[in-house]
Amino acid sequence: MGRLLLRLLVLLGVVAASFAPAEAQSAGKGPLVLAAASLQESMNAAADRWAALGHPRPVLSFAASSALARQIEARAPADLFVSADEDWMDDVARAGLLAPRSRARLVTNALVIVAPAGSALRLYPAPGFPLARALGGGKLAMGDPDAVPAGRYGKAALERLGVWSLVQGQVARAENVRAALALVAHGAAPLGIVYATDARAEPGVRVVGVFPAGSHAPITYPVARLSGSTHPDAEAFRRFLLSAQGKAIFRRFGFVAH
Repeated sequence: MGRLLLRLLVLLGVVAASFAPAEAQSAGKGPLVLAAASLQESMNAAADRWAALGHPRPVLSFAASSALARQIEARAPADLFVSADEDWMDDVARAGLLAPRSRARLVTNALVIVAPAGSALRLYPAPGFPLARALGGGKLAMGDPDAVPAGRYGKAALERLGVWSLVQGQVARAENVRAALALVAHGAAPLGIVYATDARAEPGVRVVGVFPAGSHAPITYPVARLSGSTHPDAEAFRRFLLSAQGKAIFRRFGFVAH
């Protein structure tokens, strides 16, 4: 089982695309957007709509927010950053790499427990809920709690509910939330903690529990233009994402957009 987990993490994890400057700046290419892995479907839909309006389609690169922030801090060329939490955006801001007054909250999300689609299990996350018993001897798939936003939210919720110490030895630490989702969808883990929007995007899983909002910090996705951005469409696409039209796209995929 351990080798299968590792193979799935390697093969199914979402990895960042190449950051060669020529790719994003070459003729016909839109701005390079670094976005949290959980935004794959919604951000692709937004990029398609932007292209349909007559603009070059943005180049999208998805990975864990932690990995993207580190790439930005290593001066990887890019135009926009959309993080799955405020902390990694804060890190980039402290490094002086955000364009002034460009940071804004884009959408919010919820945290859920998923099982394979055929599972009849139902969990009600509350203090002392029987998560360890539901796992049996299996793994709990989640983003790495030390770095990946979904994993950090998940660990915080389990700690608040008093069950983290009972299951931490069974955690399968995935490189991003989509890799955790894949472990459950492919039967390598009986349960996983992901965002509600991830569960909605994957027919191989079903939601078996929803964490109370008060069990973890609010799940917010900030967007910002990077200070090194030179693409002429970067700011316009950022504004499009924040517009009524852009937020309607994210709502279609289950995000909450005010």
